[in-house]
Amino acid sequence: MDVSQPSSFGTGDSGSSTPTLDPRLQPTPDYGKLGPGSDIAGYASSSKPPSAAKTQARMVQLMAVGLGMFAAIVAGVISKANPTRLDLSHSVSGRRSQPASPKDLPQLDRMKAQKQAETLLELAVGHSPEAIDQISSRVDRWPGKVTWNSQIATLSTAALNSDDLRVRESGVEVELAAYGLAKNSASFDYLLKTSESPDHAQKVWALWALGLMGNRGVNTEQVVEVLGAHLNDSDADSRRWAVEGLALTGNDQTIEPLLKVMHDDPSPLVRERAACSLAESGLFTSEQRLAAVPQLLNYTEDTSLDAQTRAWAFQALADITHQRLPNDSAAWRSWYDSAKSN
Repeated sequence: MDVSQPSSFGTGDSGSSTPTLDPRLQPTPDYGKLGPGSDIAGYASSSKPPSAAKTQARMVQLMAVGLGMFAAIVAGVISKANPTRLDLSHSVSGRRSQPASPKDLPQLDRMKAQKQAETLLELAVGHSPEAIDQISSRVDRWPGKVTWNSQIATLSTAALNSDDLRVRESGVEVELAAYGLAKNSASFDYLLKTSESPDHAQKVWALWALGLMGNRGVNTEQVVEVLGAHLNDSDADSRRWAVEGLALTGNDQTIEPLLKVMHDDPSPLVRERAACSLAESGLFTSEQRLAAVPQLLNYTEDTSLDAQTRAWAFQALADITHQRLPNDSAAWRSWYDSAKSN
C-alpha cells in the first residue's frame, strides 16, 4: 500500500498537535517466520523506501540472520560458527563500490548526510568505535536528509545482528533517521496514532518503530505500556510485532511479559519470537537475559507446553548461558545450581 503524506517531518518539539509528516514513513516490511533459504544480500535493490509491497521481504531479511538464527539453529539448519555473510561491496544501484574505510572518517564533513550514514554504519558494523561515536554525534541532524534504501536496509540489518550492543544501538539510530523519525514528541505521537491504524501494514510498522524510539529513551515507559497492551490483540501478527518492539526497547520491565507470551500465546510463531527475543534478539544486555533463566528452566519441565516450545526454552538457555548441554532438564538444573553456588 502506498502512503501519501506531506513532504517533511518536524524536527523540533514545537508543541504543534499536527506535525508535518515525512513521505518516507512507510511501513517496515514484514519479518516473517525464521527458516532456511533467506539471504539478506538478496534484498530488493530499489532505492525507494520500503513500501507495503516490500513488507514480507524486509522482515524475512532481518530475521533470517543473527537475530533470526534462533529457530533455524533449533532445527539444525544454520550453524552459529558459520553465519550468513553480508555482501556490502555493491552500491544501491548495483554498481561496484569501494567498501567503507577508516580513511573515510576525516572526509565526513564533505559527504552528504546519506553517504555519512552509510559509511559510518558500515564502519560501525565492522566494530569501529570512532564510527559509533560519530553516529551518536551526527544522527540528530539526519532526519529528513537520510533516505531509506537497500544499502541502509542491509547495513541496519547487519548492525541489529551484531554481537556488540553499541553497534545494535547505532543501527537503531540510523534506522530511525532513515524513517524520518526525530526523537521527539511529534514523532512519538504520530507512532502512537499509527499503531492503532486499521491498515495492518502501517500498524505493525508503528509497533516496531515504537520499540526503536523506546530504546533511545523517548517515553520508554509509555512505549512498554502500549506494546504490552498489543500483546492482547486478536491477530497473531500484531502480537508478534508487539513482541519485537518490546525486545527492541531493551527495558527490564519487558522480560516478564515476554516470558508469559512464550508460555501462553496460542500462536507458535509468537511464542517462538518471544523465545528468540529473550535469547538473542533485541537490545537486551547479557544480565537482562540471565534474569529469564530461572523461568526458562521451569519451562523445560512444564508438561503443559508442547515439545517445540520446550525445545525453544532449551535453545534460549544455551544462547543466554553459552553452555552446550543436552535437552535434559535435570542436566540444566544441575548446571544452574552449581553455577549459583560458585
